[in-house]
Amino acid sequence: MQNFFSNKKLIVLMVALLASLGLIAGSIAVRNNRNTPPVIQEIGNDVIGIGARVVSGPANFVKGGLDGLNDMMNAYTENQKLKSQIDSLAETKVQVQTLKQENKKLKQQLKLNATLTDYQQITAAVMLRSPNDWRNIVVINRGSGAGIKKSMPVMAGSGVIGRVIEVNRTNAKVEMVSTDNKAANRFAATVLTKDGTSVNGIVSGYDEKSGQLILSQLNTDKAIKAGDKVMTSGLGGSTPKGLLLGTVASIKKDDFGLANTVYLKPAADLDNLDVVTVIAPTIGGND
Repeated sequence: MQNFFSNKKLIVLMVALLASLGLIAGSIAVRNNRNTPPVIQEIGNDVIGIGARVVSGPANFVKGGLDGLNDMMNAYTENQKLKSQIDSLAETKVQVQTLKQENKKLKQQLKLNATLTDYQQITAAVMLRSPNDWRNIVVINRGSGAGIKKSMPVMAGSGVIGRVIEVNRTNAKVEMVSTDNKAANRFAATVLTKDGTSVNGIVSGYDEKSGQLILSQLNTDKAIKAGDKVMTSGLGGSTPKGLLLGTVASIKKDDFGLANTVYLKPAADLDNLDVVTVIAPTIGGND
């Protein structure tokens, strides 16, 4: 209030308004008095006109200010609504992208299941993968209640990603094919060369830098070329044969020019696992 009354301009405006109102009131009284001379009445009418303009000016100013304030409030409210809609659209876009990715992976699994006619497939979702143990272990949401047993191979997309090593009622632990566990039960594999012969070996490790599997202990020095398919051989006894492990990326030869280490590009994306398929051979399905 002190700031209000200390403003000289506002005080002058208020005095002017009050004076104008007084003049208007007096002028009306003079004009309406029949005994007042015409000249005085004319002056009264002029005063009324001038006073009306004086009064209407601040009134219109105040009305304009109120209208402007109302427009600002409406604009603010609309702005908030638009921001809310933008946030909602962004959230919906993320959800749609996630659903698209999940659908794509599910379709890949369905396509895989359609090709594994000799095997029983149990679809599961990855429920846990620790960053500290990323390349070694994943936990899936299916267990013995769904028919999963220890040593069953697990696939994602079109390739093998590991083997079940522990089974509970509602979940199971899968050891990745990329594990650095030296005591892991490694996959016996076979390279299908271009001339139709097979070269057997063992998936013995994983090159974390290149993201490639290492195939060693080859049983022959037959020519292996980049692009050759590498499948499970079934020679280990616990894994069915014919499951895709990857394709030959490069070959490292020893001093005698013999192929002793083969690097494979994994058929599955080992870093991006959401949906997997656990493989169980049907009767007569494993040679």
